[in-house]
Amino acid sequence: MEYLLTMTIKQLAEKIHNSVRLTEADALFLFEHPDLIAVGELAAFANERKNGKRVFFNVNRHINHTNICVNRCSFCAFSRTADEPGAYCYDMDEIRNRALEAAAQGATEIHIVGGLHPDLPFDFYTGMLETVRSAAPGLHIKAFTAVEIEYLARLASLAIPDTLERLKTAGLGSLPGGGAEILGKAVRDRLCPEKISGEEWLAIMGQVHRAGLKSNATMLYGHVESYADRVDHMRRLRELQDETGGFQVFIPLSFQKENNPLGHLKNPMSSGVDDLKTLAVARLYLDNFANIKAYWVMLGEKIAQTALCFGVNDLDGTVVEEKIGHNAGASSPQTMTKEAIINMIRKAGRTPVERDTLYNELNCF
Repeated sequence: MEYLLTMTIKQLAEKIHNSVRLTEADALFLFEHPDLIAVGELAAFANERKNGKRVFFNVNRHINHTNICVNRCSFCAFSRTADEPGAYCYDMDEIRNRALEAAAQGATEIHIVGGLHPDLPFDFYTGMLETVRSAAPGLHIKAFTAVEIEYLARLASLAIPDTLERLKTAGLGSLPGGGAEILGKAVRDRLCPEKISGEEWLAIMGQVHRAGLKSNATMLYGHVESYADRVDHMRRLRELQDETGGFQVFIPLSFQKENNPLGHLKNPMSSGVDDLKTLAVARLYLDNFANIKAYWVMLGEKIAQTALCFGVNDLDGTVVEEKIGHNAGASSPQTMTKEAIINMIRKAGRTPVERDTLYNELNCF
């Protein structure tokens, strides 16, 4: 605390302009600093030094193949038991049809995450990958969180590296970053005690990267955590990124309060100021992450667009049929057209760049 009292924003700006790595105390100072614009300007500077005026997006399609799940995380409005109203599980024909629709719409990526279904065999998951690859061989398949990978390994009675090899053979191309929530034990035990620990999540992601697969990294914020918990979470990610270099993008996910037990908290949802500051601090602290994403599905279009002035250089993509955030009350549309994303980026004074999943540039507009 003494450090926070003696530090000034000018001193921190000097560190940033001289490319000096920030400490946890620096990041906490930025979270607690009352001048959002000053923090945002520093993040914008750091982002432009790394990425110029370019802002990435992609044309993608989500497939949430089932909401039936053995876990009942306190923040989740998506999961169901098999006998609950609204429970579902897609068959291979439904998955194939969605892959074909995505390809017809010009998508380059299928994003697959779902519940931990108690009755599906491991072959269902390899079959799902093979079905998508067969229906639309040009689509990159980004699928399964670290939580799902651990579950699939147990289903198959395989070690994590062997599980990953089987999934890669079936068509897996990379991983999303979900399931991280908050990595610290105290908060994680309140959010999702049934899930793998933060240490296990990191260990699995390390094995993912060593298997030659890239992944994303996320953080769920705006619920019961403190600023210190957020900084600790980012520290753990930064340390693994130093080791493997396998994270492509950091995605802070703003907690959505509807239809879940945590929605009854007194102040359960982040504000626009908190959203922008979180993205800005991530840009400044996570100096080994090339990309910081404003996930418009949870932030809403206007905050996501404004975030382009706060260190963000990625807006995700067209998405199509996202269920997890919307079940929890996200008020954004289910999809956004390519033209709308391009227009959003241009109106923020930035250059839209269409990318593929692995951040290869496809088109500059």
